[in-house]
Amino acid sequence: MASIHDVAKEAGVSVATVSKVINNYPDVSDKTRKKVSQTIKELKYHPNVAARGLVKGRSWTVGVFVTNSFKNPFVSELLEGIKTALQNSGYDLVLLSTRFDDPGYSFVEHCLSRNVDGVVGFGVARNDPHLEELLDSDIPTMFVDADIRGRRAGYITTENKAGIMQAVEHLAQLGHSRIAFISGKLDNAVGSLRHEGFTEGMKKHKLPVHPDYVRVSDYSMEGGTIAMNDLLTLKERPTAVVCTSDMMAFGAINVIHRNGLSVPEDISVIGFDNTYYSEIFSPALTTVNQNIPSIGSHAIENLIAMIENSDFAPSVVTEPSNLIVRCTTAEPRK
Repeated sequence: MASIHDVAKEAGVSVATVSKVINNYPDVSDKTRKKVSQTIKELKYHPNVAARGLVKGRSWTVGVFVTNSFKNPFVSELLEGIKTALQNSGYDLVLLSTRFDDPGYSFVEHCLSRNVDGVVGFGVARNDPHLEELLDSDIPTMFVDADIRGRRAGYITTENKAGIMQAVEHLAQLGHSRIAFISGKLDNAVGSLRHEGFTEGMKKHKLPVHPDYVRVSDYSMEGGTIAMNDLLTLKERPTAVVCTSDMMAFGAINVIHRNGLSVPEDISVIGFDNTYYSEIFSPALTTVNQNIPSIGSHAIENLIAMIENSDFAPSVVTEPSNLIVRCTTAEPRK
């Protein structure tokens, strides 16, 4: 196995110069950098990551806190975007399990024990008792779908409000007026913004918001199932339903079919996420696209910028959303 000394000898440079190329120091000419990089490839030299960490004061790993279930396709697609962004970055990924049932648990201690250079947090609530310590630390952090900021913490989200307004507009243009809303919890930014999008969208098209037509649940298929069962007990059922996740929409559609009704002939349904399953589900789901892999990629890109530049201002990144019309929406039955 080749050593750093072998690379230096073959390239005709000093060991210090090889080290500078490996660690991306700027005071190396382009000609020398190319020569050393080519020699590293030819000799199949693998730099010692631990040694690089000593030089740079880094571990070259980033951690991801995921509090949501891995059964949710949003999580897998988010991690796919994170993986893609890390492929050529030189950093590796560590999944950090959370132990919220442990009163002595600490985000910061967990990060330090795993020696990560930065962390992405998904599903972290603003009122989490462990959060303040993380925000007060020097650990670079990017949150996903949580409006949490700090001196070394930013967040990335999507156009939640605008996306739901697009969904309502689509249904209004089809002629629906009895539109229900199956919402996620309202005690966080995502839930409250999507709820605002629904109420403002209905007002924009001069449509009434019936309190009985609004159901608050979680973002799971079970949540959509429970909410849709409730809606079907109403004396005058809705002709369309806007759900705040694809999983909710799948649960709602299953309930509609089990009750002998059709989608979209009897009830139109719209989801939110545009996960992989929304296109292969039958019928294919009309949904708000928020480009989940891109959210993961941009979260990592901003996190690495924070890691590598202590003066980099933590970012607030908002990804665009757009409605994807498929087979679960149509004009209301006459």
